[in-house]
Amino acid sequence: MPTRILPAVGDPDAARSITTLLSQLPDAEPAAPVSDSTQLMDTLGRLAAESLDELPEVVVVHERIGPVPALELIREVALRFPAVGVVLVTADASPGLFSAAMDSGARGLVALPLSYEELVSRVQAVAQWSVGVRRHLGHSSDVFTGPGGTVVTVTGAKGGVGTTLASVQLALAAQASGKRAALVDLDLQSGDVASYLDVQFRRSVVDLASITDISPRVLADAVFGHDTGVALLLAPGEGERGEEVTDRSVRQIISALRSRYDVVVIDCGTQVTGANAAAVEMADTALLVTTPDVVAVRAAKRMVRLWDRLQIRKAEESLIVVNRYTRNTEIQPPLIQKITGTRVTAIAVPANFKDLQSAVDAGRIHELDSKSVVKQALWGLAGELGLVQMPDPGAKGGKARGDRGSLRVRRRGGRDDHNEGEG
Repeated sequence: MPTRILPAVGDPDAARSITTLLSQLPDAEPAAPVSDSTQLMDTLGRLAAESLDELPEVVVVHERIGPVPALELIREVALRFPAVGVVLVTADASPGLFSAAMDSGARGLVALPLSYEELVSRVQAVAQWSVGVRRHLGHSSDVFTGPGGTVVTVTGAKGGVGTTLASVQLALAAQASGKRAALVDLDLQSGDVASYLDVQFRRSVVDLASITDISPRVLADAVFGHDTGVALLLAPGEGERGEEVTDRSVRQIISALRSRYDVVVIDCGTQVTGANAAAVEMADTALLVTTPDVVAVRAAKRMVRLWDRLQIRKAEESLIVVNRYTRNTEIQPPLIQKITGTRVTAIAVPANFKDLQSAVDAGRIHELDSKSVVKQALWGLAGELGLVQMPDPGAKGGKARGDRGSLRVRRRGGRDDHNEGEG
């Protein structure tokens, strides 16, 4: 059986050189190279979704791959696809880098300029290791497998626009529909997820920040199992400890979560830090919450431009949801879309604070009445984003399990729009 090899090389000249040499290896089947870390993870995810057997035995990562640095990328591949062996190609063959590469999960290192003998020896050894792992992988429950779930970040254009409410309800909708959902509070200094859900907790995201190998057991010790079934990874009770959570640790944490849960919703708050910037960059969907007023829309535009300047996410790759929407407001969603250069969700969340007040004051937003138009809109938004398990057409009534009645919500301009108070 030929050894399938996937090169991940950003530089075109290096890609040609590596691909040419790999094609000369005995019994090798090199694929077309991928040019960046995002394309690599997407390709592996797509292959793993088909079957574990579709994954390449070897991934060759060039040292100048981006935007995620090579060692962090290797760690993510090793965590999410443990049956894939990674070889690092680098000009720095020092013992220090070799040790760092092994700690990140690489199975080998090849020095530049490339030597045919060294490359064939290392690739063959890694391929044999990969085949052995696949043979025994099914017998262990303490490893992450598969392409992982969907990651959605929820960021506020400014404070008070409803970021945490949206995050909580999206996670609840996913869990109620039959999916395994996790909710992460990355508003590290002032996160309110715990307050909204009335939980007392000891562990937080900080407890995972310094761990380099987040196994399922370690992850399970850090999350809080809520009564609704949603797994919570909360912001620290002491806001100053949020500085311990770095962009690197966030990448590892998200990789671990997405490999264990079908849906991971991340409340990123309203401030851009290295931690939540990494989350937005890794997300499958980056949701930006705004209200239909001049100050919030200007803030949304600033946030979108900031993400673009920092190369976190392009405007056209972001998605805006309008909260506290009314039909008679001067600033309507199409105008917001034009101003920000993003797409706006088909579902807007109506303004109706009376729906929310008692649940918010009690800190039990998960007990929000199913008749609430705000809840219906947010659960409908979860459906629009693909976060809920769709009902089986053959099932009686065509409903999936969970509170499916809350998904009945009209698009903007429907009769369910309200205009009293705030939502």
